[in-house]
Amino acid sequence: MYCLVPAPRGYATPFPWPKSRDYVPYANAPYKSLTVEKAVQNWIQYEGNVFRFPGGGTQFPQGADAYIDELASVIPLDNGMVRTALDTGCGVASWGAYLFKKNVVTMSIAPRDSHEAQVQFALERGVPAIIGVLGTIMLPFPSGSFDMAHCSRCLIPWGANDGMYMKEVDRVLNPGGYWILSGPPINWRSNYRAWQRPEDELEDEQKQIEDIAKLLCWEKRHEKGEVAIWRKRLNTDECTEQEAQSSTCDATNDSDVWYKKMENCITPAKTNGSWKPFPDRLNVVPSRITSGSVPSLSVEIFEDDNQSWKKHVNAYKRVNKIIDSGRYRNVMDMNAGLGSFAAALDSPKLWVMNVVPTIAEKANLGVIFERGLIGIYHDWCEAFSTYPRTYDLIHANAVFSLYKNECGAEDILLEIDRILRPEGAVIIRDDVSVLMRVKRIMRGMRWKTKMVDNEDGPLVSVKVLFAVKQYWVAGDNTTNSL
Repeated sequence: MYCLVPAPRGYATPFPWPKSRDYVPYANAPYKSLTVEKAVQNWIQYEGNVFRFPGGGTQFPQGADAYIDELASVIPLDNGMVRTALDTGCGVASWGAYLFKKNVVTMSIAPRDSHEAQVQFALERGVPAIIGVLGTIMLPFPSGSFDMAHCSRCLIPWGANDGMYMKEVDRVLNPGGYWILSGPPINWRSNYRAWQRPEDELEDEQKQIEDIAKLLCWEKRHEKGEVAIWRKRLNTDECTEQEAQSSTCDATNDSDVWYKKMENCITPAKTNGSWKPFPDRLNVVPSRITSGSVPSLSVEIFEDDNQSWKKHVNAYKRVNKIIDSGRYRNVMDMNAGLGSFAAALDSPKLWVMNVVPTIAEKANLGVIFERGLIGIYHDWCEAFSTYPRTYDLIHANAVFSLYKNECGAEDILLEIDRILRPEGAVIIRDDVSVLMRVKRIMRGMRWKTKMVDNEDGPLVSVKVLFAVKQYWVAGDNTTNSL
């Protein structure tokens, strides 16, 4: 039997951004035990019927702004060249939340561990986050995705396994990108007493990290207090001697990472010297296309796609008039293509998780990151790595046609329902024959629907289905199964 996940009683519409960065309704996050520990560490405070996030954390008790200002004294965070960031072991994602002031968008990842719903709190705040961990499987991103990576007391054993986790960070980091490590074992001589760990253990741990950084040809740019910053070199020709000491990964298909085991090797770097600062890079043809490294794409295809999605999004706004209002903060594009839907939506009020299905053109995700957007690979026959009720608006272009021979429309719709907030919206663009079946299923899911012709007129077989998920709780008078 298929079933729906009800909202908790008392669920409230999230605060609009930027207030949501600091306040989350109490009823929306069910794992209350997390707040007890984090309140002691100045991560969360309880005020009446809301949680307040003062912007602090274990590693930045003076606040995330002060911590980011320290980083900005070394890393150029104000010129648009650092646009995409990865935060491993993100906690409640205050680092990513405050980086939005710098126009930096951060993919925050944290496991579902004893802290339970840290990722759910992050998404409730309106900050990009997924459930994830550095383990044995490669991160679901192509090589050279991020301009900056960060670990603040993330408890990852960076020096273990011959530095395999650092090599994975190196894989997803752009040439010229920065890696920040704060907390143990950095500057262990001054801090070992506070950390209550043996000096020799911390010394060995930092030495391992320093040795692996040299092997990766990272240049150490800063160490002060408990913060160290390395930079991956732009000119990889300088790294010949270091790379000779380690095996080189086969990079013939750097997008083939879905359920692939991490390899203990160094991924050949791809230069990003031609990349422009954000927001210029959003609509400039990415170098992956101009260089011919994505064989199926041309400059003309990219430019046509960009213009088409501007037209589509303008048509969407005529039907759903609150897309630009700030009501939707967390947006997902389930079949992102080249990221042009997100580019057309570009607004400081929202961010888009660009999902590239594993059965689609996977090389496109590298193009999306190069545009200064964030995204992830995913198979829509599986659950997405997030908690229930974490997205405000979901866009599905040809998703049901793409998966018609892979899994049932019911499975995909129920996953959309799980991750969509009550009173959140869905826009589905597909062939009319597909949409008629989808619309019938939606009737059993308590969604309000409206089907319209696309902007090219009624004779085109592709239509657009708009839907809104209704708020309900377990035990009301309507059925909760399909």
